[in-house]
Amino acid sequence: MNIGFIEDTPLRGGTQIWVTEATQYFLNRGEKVTILAPEGSWVGKICGQAGADVHTYDYDKVVSKDAESKKIWTETLKLCDVAVCTVHPPRQGFHCSVFAGTCIRDAGLKTILIPKSGTIVPDYLREFYVPFEDIPLKVIAITNFTREYMLETYKIPADTAELIYQGTEVGLFTPDPQRKKEAFKRYVLPENASPVIGCIGTFEERKGQTVLLEALRDIVKGPLPNAHLVLVGEGPDEEMLKGKVKEFGLSDHVTFFEFTREPVYIFERIDIVALPSLFKEGLPNVLLEALSMSIPVVSSRMAGVPEVVINGETGYMVGPGNKDELAEAIVKLCSDVDIMKKMGANGRRMMEEKMDKQVQFEAFLQYFHKITGK
Repeated sequence: MNIGFIEDTPLRGGTQIWVTEATQYFLNRGEKVTILAPEGSWVGKICGQAGADVHTYDYDKVVSKDAESKKIWTETLKLCDVAVCTVHPPRQGFHCSVFAGTCIRDAGLKTILIPKSGTIVPDYLREFYVPFEDIPLKVIAITNFTREYMLETYKIPADTAELIYQGTEVGLFTPDPQRKKEAFKRYVLPENASPVIGCIGTFEERKGQTVLLEALRDIVKGPLPNAHLVLVGEGPDEEMLKGKVKEFGLSDHVTFFEFTREPVYIFERIDIVALPSLFKEGLPNVLLEALSMSIPVVSSRMAGVPEVVINGETGYMVGPGNKDELAEAIVKLCSDVDIMKKMGANGRRMMEEKMDKQVQFEAFLQYFHKITGK
């Protein structure tokens, strides 16, 4: 079987990391993997190194839906039995799953298009998930919230929308004393930094890092004067965020670190994870990884988050954009070491029982076999 991935973004983040890991798993299982991604993209590079067949196109030019781009997409999709397309935001009237559906329809391909999403954005159109009714198509939701929304709001048939959690690498994201020592060398922080709050993700508006900085300003002026925030990632808002740190007088309480393909070392260095997202989240990988590492979390209440962040058991949820709730939850969690440990243990147990990525990769593969008959 030839499994295709359409990843219409030059960025790298949790979703792109998942695609690279899924690619490696499927290749190890003896399947063929084909990647359709922008020229110079990170996901194309990494998957190519793993042995996938990578086909590229001009990221800017494709929005015009020109003949050359359509030819590249059509010829690539023709190779695939299934084509999994991450549902990214539309850009300039272009949407990847709609364009893929157009290529499949116009060429009469038997390729099964599979838009995949964990994110619900009210402005998204039904056609992003079901571009055409007359093409081979299934939809994968990676949270139950997302699947239910698809069924109720977009009226997608229940037998078309499948729930498959992506999971996390439970074996890798396991606390390790020796690795913890290395983490302290890699990520040097002020000696008195405690608690250490980690926020991992792209630096962009929807991730809500500004709200977290506002909450931190209140936290260090009050009950946790030595609290320290570690911001890990890259993105368009990086310089703005660094400016906010200075503006809020937090230079001694915030440290920036670049994007890493080894986030496990970050988790070894922090005490809790904060996810202050404002919108457009599904079931963020960072939450699964943190819980697997026995780290409790404070997260915005949205989409699939309540499926793993159980209030008072694995962490706390707060209203998106509410800096007072965010500050209160962080203080509540960090003020009792026993509670932190208990919540961490609860989260680890949940990941072991329900979210092991190796099990979930196999679930994806078996689903592909089921719908293709191969």
